[in-house]
Amino acid sequence: MSTTLIITIAPSFIILAYFFFNDKFKEPKSTIALVFFLGVLICLPAGILNSFIYENFNNNTEIRERLLGSFLAPAWTEESLKLLILYAIVIKRKEFNEPMDGIVYGVTVSLGFATYENYDYVFRLALEWKEYGVTPEDVAIWRSYSAVPMHGLNGCLMGFYIGKYVFTGNKNFLTYSFLVPFFMHGIYNYFVQFGVLIVIAQLFYALKLHKELSKLQFDKKREFEKKRI
Repeated sequence: MSTTLIITIAPSFIILAYFFFNDKFKEPKSTIALVFFLGVLICLPAGILNSFIYENFNNNTEIRERLLGSFLAPAWTEESLKLLILYAIVIKRKEFNEPMDGIVYGVTVSLGFATYENYDYVFRLALEWKEYGVTPEDVAIWRSYSAVPMHGLNGCLMGFYIGKYVFTGNKNFLTYSFLVPFFMHGIYNYFVQFGVLIVIAQLFYALKLHKELSKLQFDKKREFEKKRI
């Protein structure tokens, strides 16, 4: 396995391992693999939707270009598709039986998406980077501490709020489960030159929410909680 490929895929699995092993009641590995694979699959419709939006709504002005490259295309399409997987499939499964599961599966589907997207950027688009004197390995390294953790941490934020929705029945949390990652993703893309700083802010926010659910888990003797939806 080449060094570049390792740098491309390893960050996703490192982030996933952190959230998986810090879950007191571990999720089935088969379900983790399924949700990760679903995250990979949504790359196809995301690409189609992003291309459609760019081709039909671009008027070649700088502000429109920046909005299409942030809020109006990737942030909207990608976070919507991730939430669709969680809402239509994951939360209905019997394994989804406590709020922390929202974070674990939110991170998983997001990193499934991020892993394939990262591979696409590093390898398929390699010729585009070459003309700027940038190697695929350079791209893999840069995205390992920017775009990949951005997706994973957005999955944590989305998962936290959808978990709260499932076990409280409060529909406001369902709204937050889309709006919070949508705005974080859009801000990251719009101000990509400050991407690392935005990821650091996401990290503190995500860890704060994760810690909140970890404290609730600590005193629990069993993982099952009653769903309210």
